[in-house]
Amino acid sequence: MGNISIIEKVENAIDEIRPYLIADGGDIKVVSVDNKNVVNLELLGSCENCPISYMTLKNGVEETIKKHAPEIKGINAINS
Repeated sequence: MGNISIIEKVENAIDEIRPYLIADGGDIKVVSVDNKNVVNLELLGSCENCPISYMTLKNGVEETIKKHAPEIKGINAINS
């Protein structure tokens, strides 16, 4: 399988949950992973203004990302 980068691991995690986000009219874009291993995400579509997007991020997205990339310390939505 070779050496998979941290950003690829994060993208794979997002791809796993993307169908659920799209079903609700939203999406997430990975902007960057900083030097503290925090993923910066941009919320798109209905995710931008969703009142429960923070819970979705913490309970769904962050958990899935950490499952794929345990070195990730947290996530940050840059536009919420």
